[in-house]
Amino acid sequence: MQATVTVNEGRAVIRLQGRFDFNSHREFRDATDTAMATPASAIVVDFGAVDYLDSSALGMLLMLRDRAKAAAREVSLSHCRGAVRQILDIANFGKLFSID
Repeated sequence: MQATVTVNEGRAVIRLQGRFDFNSHREFRDATDTAMATPASAIVVDFGAVDYLDSSALGMLLMLRDRAKAAAREVSLSHCRGAVRQILDIANFGKLFSID
């Protein structure tokens, strides 16, 4: 997986590409560290180019949510569709995150 971080209009956007699974934990952690180091008040995780995610990816999202909450920041998930959206729906992540 590849992860890039951009900051725009007070939001840090983490764009993910490829498979989001346990093997991606370093890339995701580095991206979230970068996003948390910005002055952005919100973090958006962009799933537009993600074709797969597993339970470890869900855990990484929960850890990001906890870190962001401790820093008074909101986390939302964007461009979730197909199998990615189904997994997020099954896991009831719509109750924890704003998802579009």
